[in-house]
Amino acid sequence: TITTIPVFPLLSLKQRVPQVSMFLNTLTPKFYVALTGTSSLISGLILIFEWWYFRKYGTSFIEQVSVSHLRPLLGGVDNSSPTNSSTSNGDADSNRQSVSECKVWRNPLNLFRGAEYNRYTWVTGREPLTYYDMNLSAQDHQTFFTCDSDHLRPADAIMQKAWRERNPQARVSAAHEGVPSIDSASVFCVRIPCATAYILLAEEEATTIMEAEKLFKQALKAGEGCYRRSQQLQHHGAQYEAQHRRDTNVVVYIKRRLAMCSRKLGRTREAVKMMRDLMKEFPLLSMFNIHENLLESLLELQNYADVQAVLAKYDDISLPKSATICYTAALLKARAVSDKFSPEAASRRGLSTAEMNAVEAIHRAVEFNPHVPKYLLEMKSLILPPEHILKRGDSEAIAYAFFHLQHWKRVEGALNLLHCTWEGTFRMIPYPLEKGHLFYPYPICTETADRELLPMFHEVSVYPKKELPFFILFTAGLCSFTAMLALLTHQFPELMGVFAKAFLSTLFAPLNFIMEKVESILPSSLWHQLTRI
Repeated sequence: TITTIPVFPLLSLKQRVPQVSMFLNTLTPKFYVALTGTSSLISGLILIFEWWYFRKYGTSFIEQVSVSHLRPLLGGVDNSSPTNSSTSNGDADSNRQSVSECKVWRNPLNLFRGAEYNRYTWVTGREPLTYYDMNLSAQDHQTFFTCDSDHLRPADAIMQKAWRERNPQARVSAAHEGVPSIDSASVFCVRIPCATAYILLAEEEATTIMEAEKLFKQALKAGEGCYRRSQQLQHHGAQYEAQHRRDTNVVVYIKRRLAMCSRKLGRTREAVKMMRDLMKEFPLLSMFNIHENLLESLLELQNYADVQAVLAKYDDISLPKSATICYTAALLKARAVSDKFSPEAASRRGLSTAEMNAVEAIHRAVEFNPHVPKYLLEMKSLILPPEHILKRGDSEAIAYAFFHLQHWKRVEGALNLLHCTWEGTFRMIPYPLEKGHLFYPYPICTETADRELLPMFHEVSVYPKKELPFFILFTAGLCSFTAMLALLTHQFPELMGVFAKAFLSTLFAPLNFIMEKVESILPSSLWHQLTRI
């Protein structure tokens, strides 16, 4: 049986073009309305999704898919090539650099969790601390206040478990087991007092600064006893050396918090004396950054000469910088000229040497942390600072401005000088992620780390501002254009039909010209022969 395949009549190119024109002439305005309306709807949905993805992840979904999946398929490079191997090594180096740049630090001026953070929660119903921030604090406490020999002292063994507890009530209950209790039958202390137990109660259970200070004084009494005993035995072995290091951390932490209590209760001179004595007694313990507490207290006393002396010691090129150091140096230089500074007069006569030094100090500070000026100028609202900060990030800016805004306001004209000059920094570093001016390039990971450190209700400050991806702009333009076409076609169907037909005729005119030329060159039977093949 021979099956015959029907052969459809083959049309020449000249016969096809009129049929296309006839098809276009049969389209009604409703078709154009439906076409443009559907296109507008689809592009609008794509725009909404792209915008949501960009706000959440900071990149375009279409670009990410194109780079991650389509580019390797279209022109991927062999993973085993030496070039790709060197590229992966370079990526690993950049990742290690990003990790070091995005290291979080303990906030030297962190608030008391029970007396301040919890009171904020009771009043507003908002949680000022994130789980990530509190988890970092728990790790810090385990590092500073525990050692391998804690099992030798029952109270320390209890506290070693308490620092690992996630539930605040469980931590406080465990801490109560580590403080002296009075037995109702025999009226005597059944347990040696534990300094770290008092620390936990002062930090988390005390509801006022005065209660916290009282508990810290009890902690200091217990901690100094342990410190003296371990100091005598520290050379008897690694175990005793670890105990002495732990007891040293405990004593330094307690004295620093006692100084902060005095500062919060208005006894600023007493706080300054305690901080100075602590820095003299333990000069090598820089992990607590006590000099930043000292700078803030000296600024409160308006003792600017001593502030300058502290800066001369710690504002050194070999030492790590912070927003407190950079902006305090800028404040001192601005103080010398800010009361008489006028932008109009400066534009006429130029800047004097002192004014130039002040402006350069402000530019230096803004380059280190560009988020601070908006908080000092009250362009953004402040929140309670977190317990950990990211240097050069929004969290550090909040922590600095929370305590130092009052010092800038106290210096007449300082905020005005800052307002007039801080944005000039960005003209000096047009590409901050690639090259810096006085510091290393601005790290690219600050936004991610700050989002984990700061609460959800705070809008994280981002620098530099990310430009909208091309596909968001493209879909926005496409959605707007097709929506406008749909509206015009619905309102003026006949006129838009004429425009559409004229547009399509113009669009197909080059195609018609090419087809005619091809027909004139090639024989008419060629298309039939090609189809048979």
